[in-house]
Amino acid sequence: MLTIGIINGPNLNMLGKRDKNIYGKLTLEEINQRIRDFAQEEGIEVIIKQSNSEGDIIDAIQSLSYQADGLIINPGAYTHYSYAIADALRDCPIPKIEVHLSNIYSREGFRRKSVTAPACTEQIAGFGYESYILALYALKDLITNRQKNIK
Repeated sequence: MLTIGIINGPNLNMLGKRDKNIYGKLTLEEINQRIRDFAQEEGIEVIIKQSNSEGDIIDAIQSLSYQADGLIINPGAYTHYSYAIADALRDCPIPKIEVHLSNIYSREGFRRKSVTAPACTEQIAGFGYESYILALYALKDLITNRQKNIK
């Protein structure tokens, strides 16, 4: 069974209360339940974490590097300026996908630059909670194909 780590960054615990036109109506727990349901159907175990603290996010990346086969991260606002999280992602040897609920490229200028995406395998943005579902599906495919190539 594949294990995928999911890390949610600052303010994502406030989903459902934040601007619904940008972030949607679902709470983080509702999104997490949809992720768990999809993962179970696909035979994937998920480890989901959320923190508003940069250091806790770095600790989670480092920990999941050894516990999981792949990583999904929504760094929130840290996307745009956290070189420390980017460095932790670069040191993480497993496939990684950065996700965003909104299309960061259609928003304010400062949101259009991600310093963390270049440290990831791919980026998925703008599909609401389904960004996570697409990332799970993509990681499953990446990991399965990588394991086939190793054998």
